[in-house]
Amino acid sequence: MFDLVDSLKKSKKSDVQIDQEKIGTVLFYQTDECKKLVEEAYRFEGVAPPTVAKNTKDEITDYVRKSDIEIVIVELNNSSNVSQEAEFISHLLPNHASVIVIGSEDAISTIRNLKAMGFYYLFWPITKQELIDFVRSVNDNRKRNSSRGPGQNRRAKYISVIGSKGGVGATFICAELSYLLSAHKKSSCLVVDQNYSTGDLDIMMGIRDYERRKVQQGDLASLDESFAQSLMFRQNSLLSVLSLTSETLDSTSLLDYSNAVVDLLASEVNFVLEDCSSSVGFGIESDKFIGQCDCIVLVMAPTVSSVRDAARMRDKIQKINHSDSLRLILVMNNTLPKKAQTLTLADAEAFLKHKIDIEIPYCEQLSFYILDDKRIAKTSLKPAKPLKELASVVLGESTEEKKQKRSLFSFGKRDNK
Repeated sequence: MFDLVDSLKKSKKSDVQIDQEKIGTVLFYQTDECKKLVEEAYRFEGVAPPTVAKNTKDEITDYVRKSDIEIVIVELNNSSNVSQEAEFISHLLPNHASVIVIGSEDAISTIRNLKAMGFYYLFWPITKQELIDFVRSVNDNRKRNSSRGPGQNRRAKYISVIGSKGGVGATFICAELSYLLSAHKKSSCLVVDQNYSTGDLDIMMGIRDYERRKVQQGDLASLDESFAQSLMFRQNSLLSVLSLTSETLDSTSLLDYSNAVVDLLASEVNFVLEDCSSSVGFGIESDKFIGQCDCIVLVMAPTVSSVRDAARMRDKIQKINHSDSLRLILVMNNTLPKKAQTLTLADAEAFLKHKIDIEIPYCEQLSFYILDDKRIAKTSLKPAKPLKELASVVLGESTEEKKQKRSLFSFGKRDNK
């Protein structure tokens, strides 16, 4: 006999639960009004709720890399300069995620600047429907791997650390800078060793028992993202190293190979740092990094020959460069005690006709700390402070140090409108 009550009970227990639409989202908000609108829009449309946190540097650092984030929504309604604020936090955001900035600046320049960074822009105020439609549109572009939308423009910032001569400490500075950007600034970094047979990048980074990855000509034909990943050494979750060598390829072919690998990996990290020490006769003309580089750190020592070579390199860079936004940071690394120096900082600035942006003082104990696998920027040694200032300058952050040289020279005028 059919039991209606029993049938209803069973039906209740076996009710089909409708899965929520899942768009892995994290919201960093400034106002409760925006937070409420985003949460209600997701809830009303049956989309899995976003992770929500205050828009602060610490909160972004804690939440943005915890899970498989697809879309990051950043509210900047309280910001006086939306473009500038977005640029300051861009190094904290994973490149694989699409970023939507919500702001109240109604200016074409803001949209243009954010698009150049690879960010989408939503003008506030918005309705719940406008928000969810925009989020779904961005998500659809991701699924289709569409070339539409600014998100496709996001790539790592390229920083090249160049030594004017061998032995000026370019590798040391590159290693310390990668540590500061990853450990202190919480940005993902790929360090590229452009010295294919010599160099001490592994020692400077405190990596033990590390061997360069050997490649050969035939590997280039089968190079894909998976193979490129296998060539990296991952020091930790935010810091990786690419160091290649070959028994059959010359340095120019290895450079092309290295660049091809970096192209495949650049979308996975916030920064690509190149160690371009001159100890192996590194030639600027042969490298394509000038065309895609965002910042060059030119390192010299307080000697006549080093400063002269730095001036020649600067002139070469200036001649090759065609970008208005390329920045050149001059660093004086005091590798010798004052008694052994052949010129002063003032002499170097007079010869270069420009201020030195960062000066790193001589430290007798430096090599002992490095060989003991200690990061200099983490110590109380004199070079620690200017190294931290260098990281801040690279990120465009203002420093509290009054003596910090505020103006970096670039090779064109940047449009700040």
